[in-house]
Amino acid sequence: MSAAFALPAVAAEGFEDAKAYDAHRPTYPPEAVESLLQHLKIAGQPNLNVVEIASGTGKFTELLAVRPESYNIVAVEPHHGMRDQLVAKALPGVKTLDGHAARIPVEDHWGDACIAAQSFHWFATKDALDEVYRVLADKAIFGMIWNIEDYNKPRSWKATTSWEQKLNDWVWSISNDGHPRFRDQQWREVFQSQLNLPKFSLPLGEESIEWTVWLTEDALWSRLNTLSQVAILKGPERDAAVRTFREALQLGDVERNDKGEIAVHGHTYYAWTDRI
Repeated sequence: MSAAFALPAVAAEGFEDAKAYDAHRPTYPPEAVESLLQHLKIAGQPNLNVVEIASGTGKFTELLAVRPESYNIVAVEPHHGMRDQLVAKALPGVKTLDGHAARIPVEDHWGDACIAAQSFHWFATKDALDEVYRVLADKAIFGMIWNIEDYNKPRSWKATTSWEQKLNDWVWSISNDGHPRFRDQQWREVFQSQLNLPKFSLPLGEESIEWTVWLTEDALWSRLNTLSQVAILKGPERDAAVRTFREALQLGDVERNDKGEIAVHGHTYYAWTDRI
């Protein structure tokens, strides 16, 4: 079990305001959660053991905790501020522990499933995959899920609107800290690079659900700032971010409802792979 780990500085600083992250990051659509758990073969199965790695403030954990299956959940999170937010929720059936994907404080083969929500891109390494393999029971399944707004999408995905594409182009332009995000799609490589005796099945199972939410300009700006690369901007770079945001919202295809809220589009993408 590898113990070498340092929380990336951009994550430590970018997620420093864990309360704001918890308030402004979206939850996951119920149909996506149900579908993922069905693919993990734990939906409707009571009292199973679930390991959640990089659980953050518990945006996904809280959805697991209220389900009728009464799962035994171990939520592992290395960022103390985010972990404190999760602990404060006092979720039923949840044990929150300090740890990381390459050092999961769970005994061998304990997990009937393992889940990484909004996080696997941070630690898509062989060490992490070996550790997930260690904690999973035989033939259990590893699941990953992300909420991806159009402004934070991979380049190959089509944006719903020009204003969201403008913000997406800007997000890509500040992606220079050396830490791949979901949009880079590099997280897939750790599965594809398995040699000789692969530990997880390929091809990955993959599905996604489209959604639209209505947000005020302030709420949209707050959500945009939950991206670590945006949260850390200061001085002229933050001024440029505000300017780009305002310019985007002046484009002609911004849709507003009678409350003045803006239609924001995105996908919930999820994938799964069997422990072999």
